[in-house]
Amino acid sequence: MKEPTIKKVDQISVAHFYETYRTPLELELLNSPLGMTRPILRPALNRPGLALSGFFSSFAHERIQIFGSGEMAYLPTLGEQERADRLRRICGQDVPCLIFSRGVEVPADVISIADACSVPVFVSALPTMSLVNRATIILENEFADSTTLHGCMVDVRGVGVLITGQSGIGKSEVSLGLVERGASLVADDMVNVRNISGELIASAPKLSSGFIEIRGIGITNVTDLYGLRAFRSRKKIDLIINLTSGEMTETERLGLERKMTPILGVEVERITLPVAPGRDMTRLVEVAALGLYLRQNGYDMAREFSRRLHDEISNRNLNINNA
Repeated sequence: MKEPTIKKVDQISVAHFYETYRTPLELELLNSPLGMTRPILRPALNRPGLALSGFFSSFAHERIQIFGSGEMAYLPTLGEQERADRLRRICGQDVPCLIFSRGVEVPADVISIADACSVPVFVSALPTMSLVNRATIILENEFADSTTLHGCMVDVRGVGVLITGQSGIGKSEVSLGLVERGASLVADDMVNVRNISGELIASAPKLSSGFIEIRGIGITNVTDLYGLRAFRSRKKIDLIINLTSGEMTETERLGLERKMTPILGVEVERITLPVAPGRDMTRLVEVAALGLYLRQNGYDMAREFSRRLHDEISNRNLNINNA
């Protein structure tokens, strides 16, 4: 497989975060939009309770600041001047933005101080933990290393299979055959891949999501033909099947040797399947996926056969020696 180009994200803007995820995070902007160009530099959130108490050592100013019920309960206990000083110090350290959870009414002095520092203030109707969990997943996805691969991605009975091979070798046809047998299409031709916490998550470009191109027929919408179960928006890559026109004598016979391919720093098992007249490639890809599923659950067919063969040879040698 050709070494893919890796896209790294060092920061995203508050404007991108808000415009893209305002609906799932139920966000509303409460003050001036002047600070919307501020960068978010870390794929994590910070609860500024310690900073409000006056402890600013190791204050995570690069992160979005989340004000939950604890912070809101603590604010009224501060004197007016002390409260203003600490809020100014928080906003003056180049924080990306402030988000208040639970749809609370944000105090006017907080908005005024944030405006003076050009720090956006948002309120979300979500409970604090729901907001933190959703936003963390979103940020991890945004900051994940990514690349685009040429191939087809399918979910075969829970096993994510990336089918690769030279153009015209039959990747889309095999994928369509798998969909007919109950698999779900994730992506055809162009596969977007992100490394999220050590897992390779594949998805389709927005334009081609749910579509597959079959030479001689054209563009096909799999959900129109086979129903909603025929499409899945994203799936972890568990196995790479590389279709090749090479000689069958060059391939693994027993299946004991596991060949790996690195993608975005993650090793993925790769199986090479030669394409030849009379070979049912759809069935072979499905068998390979199910074989991996069995290995993940503790049963290795190839090693079981190897064990039986070893036992048979040992028994024969023992019988010969005892003869």
